[in-house]
Amino acid sequence: MRNEELNVQECINAVVNQSGLHNYEILVLDDESSDQTLSELRKFSSIKIIEGQPTPQGWLGKLWACHQLAEHSTGEYLVFLDADVRLSKNAISSALNSMQGWDFISPYPRQLTAGFLQRVFQPLLQWSWLASVPLLLTYKFPIKSMTIANGQFFIVKKSAYLKSGGHFKIKGEVLDDLMLARQLITSGFRGSVAEASQVATCKMYNTNMELIRGYQKSLYKAFGNPIGVVFTLVILILNGIVPIVAVMQGSGLALWAFVLIFLSRVFSSLRTGGIPSTALLHPVAVGLLIILIFYSWYGRLTKTLTWRDRNIIHG
Repeated sequence: MRNEELNVQECINAVVNQSGLHNYEILVLDDESSDQTLSELRKFSSIKIIEGQPTPQGWLGKLWACHQLAEHSTGEYLVFLDADVRLSKNAISSALNSMQGWDFISPYPRQLTAGFLQRVFQPLLQWSWLASVPLLLTYKFPIKSMTIANGQFFIVKKSAYLKSGGHFKIKGEVLDDLMLARQLITSGFRGSVAEASQVATCKMYNTNMELIRGYQKSLYKAFGNPIGVVFTLVILILNGIVPIVAVMQGSGLALWAFVLIFLSRVFSSLRTGGIPSTALLHPVAVGLLIILIFYSWYGRLTKTLTWRDRNIIHG
C-alpha cells in the first residue's frame, strides 16, 4: 500500500474476515507511504507488515511491491489484492474453487463509479473484453493474444509464478496484470479472467482527474505498436462515432447497428453489475477513450507520465 490510509480499515477487515480458508497468511507491504497508512496497518495484529524497500532502477513501484510480497510469502497460492478492492466473505475461497485445475485466475470486480465521467467511461472497458474476447474458448485453449487480466484481484500458484519469472520478468510494464497473465500462458500455464461482480467490488478513482491520470499512464501501451493504435482508433470510430452520425442523417442500417451495439452494452452492464442506461452514451464513452489515447501518447512522447508521485518508466 502507498498512501492508502483511507482504504486500510475496510480492505484489511474484508481480508481478515474471509471464510472457507485454512492455513493462510496476510502480508501487507507499506510502500514508503507519507500519510498514516503504516499507523493504520499496525492496528491489525493478524497481519504481517512488510516495510517496502526503495524502488530499484528499472522497476515500477507496484511491481516491486508485489515482487517483495512474493519473496516473503510461504503459501501455495499468491493472492494479490489492491487496497481499493472490497471482498465478500467468501470471495477468495470462491475464486480458488473456480480455478478447477488452472494455475491462475483473475477475478474481475464490479467497478464502482462516482460522477458522470466515471459512469460513462468505466463500463466501456468491461464491455470491450466481454464483446471481443471469446472467454469460453480461452478457458479450454490458452491463447496469449486473447489473454486478459485485472490486477486488482489476481490469484496464482506460487510455483507457476516463480517458474514464469513473476514480476521480475515484467518489472517495467505499466500493463502489469495483462503482461503477467500472458507471461504465465507463454510459460505453459493455464488461467483466465473471470467475472466476479458478485464477490468483489473496486472503486478505482474518486475524482475525474484521478481517472484521467490513471488511464493516461497506461493507454499508450494497451494496443501495442503505433500500427495497433491506428487500427484500434479506426475500430472505435466505426463502432462508436460513425453509427450515431449516420443515424442522425437518416440511415436505417446505421440505426440497426447502433441498436445492436446498445443491446450488447446493456448485456455487459447486467453481467457485470453496471448501470444499463449508460449504454445510451456509448458514443460519448468512445469519444472520451479516443481523447485519452491521444493524451496518453502525448505524455509518453513528452516523458511526463507519473503515478503516485513517481515517474513512469518508458520502454
